[in-house]
Amino acid sequence: MRPPENRAIYAQSPQVQPAPPASDAAPTIPVARNASVDAGAHEPSKPDPSAAGAGPSATATGPDANPSSSGPPSASEAAAPSPLPTDPQAAAIATRLADPKPLLARLSTKDREAIQAFYALGAFKPVWILDGSLTPAAKSVAVRLAAAGEDGLTASAYPAPVLGTSGTTEAQIADADLKLSAAVVLYARDARGGRIHLANLSRLITPVLDLPAPDAVLARIASGGSSAGSLLQGYNPAQTGYLALKARLAMLRGQSQTASASSVHLSQGPVLKLGMSDPRVPALRSRFGLETRTAGTLDAGPGNSESYDAGVVAAVAAFQRARGLPSNGALTAQTVSALSRPDPAGRTDEAEAALIVNMERWRWLPSDLGRDYVMVNIPEFRLRVVRDGRQRDEARVIVGKTESPTPIFSGLMEYAVVNPSWNVPPSILKNEFLPGLARDPNYAARRGYEVVYRNGNVSVRQPPGERNALGFIKFMFPNNHAVYLHDTPNRTLFSSTHRALSHGCVRVEDPFRFADAVLPEAWSSDRLKKLIGKGERQIRLSEKLPVHLAYFTTSVDEAGTTRTLPDLYGYDIRMKIALGLSPGSLLVARGSDGKSAEARRSLQRKPTTVTARTGPALTAAPKPMADARRARIREVNSDGPVSRAMAERPPAGNGEPDLWTPRPGRPLNGWW
Repeated sequence: MRPPENRAIYAQSPQVQPAPPASDAAPTIPVARNASVDAGAHEPSKPDPSAAGAGPSATATGPDANPSSSGPPSASEAAAPSPLPTDPQAAAIATRLADPKPLLARLSTKDREAIQAFYALGAFKPVWILDGSLTPAAKSVAVRLAAAGEDGLTASAYPAPVLGTSGTTEAQIADADLKLSAAVVLYARDARGGRIHLANLSRLITPVLDLPAPDAVLARIASGGSSAGSLLQGYNPAQTGYLALKARLAMLRGQSQTASASSVHLSQGPVLKLGMSDPRVPALRSRFGLETRTAGTLDAGPGNSESYDAGVVAAVAAFQRARGLPSNGALTAQTVSALSRPDPAGRTDEAEAALIVNMERWRWLPSDLGRDYVMVNIPEFRLRVVRDGRQRDEARVIVGKTESPTPIFSGLMEYAVVNPSWNVPPSILKNEFLPGLARDPNYAARRGYEVVYRNGNVSVRQPPGERNALGFIKFMFPNNHAVYLHDTPNRTLFSSTHRALSHGCVRVEDPFRFADAVLPEAWSSDRLKKLIGKGERQIRLSEKLPVHLAYFTTSVDEAGTTRTLPDLYGYDIRMKIALGLSPGSLLVARGSDGKSAEARRSLQRKPTTVTARTGPALTAAPKPMADARRARIREVNSDGPVSRAMAERPPAGNGEPDLWTPRPGRPLNGWW
């Protein structure tokens, strides 16, 4: 499928633009910089004076040319280019590297610089071509690049060059060798999740991608011989969930090729619906491979090939979905017309796109999840604990609302806190609490909160207890989003099917059972419960435990059944557009003025009115802050003075809670 014209979210960057050689002088090449670079940084590189003259391509004018020199070289000496190699083929490669013409679309500036450095270390000799022919490694790599679609990648993004049978020039060999290196580097980066600018997709998607260094990729793959293709394919995820999606994609494409192998010309007639008969139905059966009727259907009679039964309806509906038609299974005039046309080449239907999008999300996770870890699948509202590579337990969870999504990233759980207190973040203090205090001096006290007013600053704290928004225990994995796993006093919400109800944190249904699975053995659930009401207590894990907050809307279970979940935060369609799987344009491109970034933030902070069960709406029009501070407030003692910094930011480990809408209800007896 041809990618959309406007896909600003798609990872790309300007190519290296070295100055062209003078017409009256031999071409020269820039001095190679450090070969190990961050392939994920898509920005023009800045000059690095400390690296000038480094590597085999350093010239005689470099800093080591004159040991007796008492001072550093001048700027012109440090940046002096190297002369071309004497070997004609190496000279052709060096000349091509000095040419600003792109090697490959979407190859970043730093990737190209790394490729140049890699070739400089090898005296600019070909990597993939020997004596005018592709090496075994090159042939193996070419096969893998052509099969990139098996892993949900786009094979056309990694074109493997083809050498002519005779008369191939040194310049053509140089171009082919460099383009194959570029394709290998780009494939490895994309296989590890480098296809999309995640910050443009959402500011709440912040995984740390394990993007491989280009020089390391080239060194490993080029020396792989006939196994080079398998080594390159190994940059894709190897987790069971990813492999199941990959297998399902292959099966779906096989079915699609069989079903769309040929067009069928039907005469126009009445709209056919389930249970009707028509002489056009046998042709439909042949088109969809339904020569025999499905057993157990409510047909008019056995062997009636003209019956428009449930099997035909299902096949027609699938065809309609693939062609973007209303998928009601009825044979309409529009469907008859579409059946007469062959399937558009390279078109990806919705089922394939859903698989590819979720395969891409596996690339956001670490290549090694760990033998012990916690996985939260946000759209599924479910948490799983894995120990020694096997699932030990699972639990229902409550995740962020659409206007306050739970972020997607991986962290390390370090400790738990029993009887936690909660410090109200500045955003809620400003937008909800101060207006409430201005209206009602007892606003905080009636809701179980303590207000500290010192030196003109206001802070609000909810002490430990059964009404605390965090419940009796929270599990901390420090992160920039200030989210964590925790208990909640509102137990009834877990009975809901749709559990996107929080401000971003993840509430666990049975936190003490969860504690049994993640805390050291000495801290059993019974021992933890004995601490309730005895003050705040921190319990550190003996080893940090990986926590993965993931977002999978399509998965394949152990029985081979494909499961589809609601797209809570609307990420699916945005990813389909970004990956070229769906037409459209994303209005989230980074702008030089920063306005588009703010527009993205405003889209994810849609204002909503949340009304408490008792009292006025929390989003009532706020009064000036000075009015709120003049209101009569109940002061409480604190351990120390409240500084401006304390009023402006939450203490470490205290983020926006998930339970801030209604007043916490009374916990049920024996809720644990």
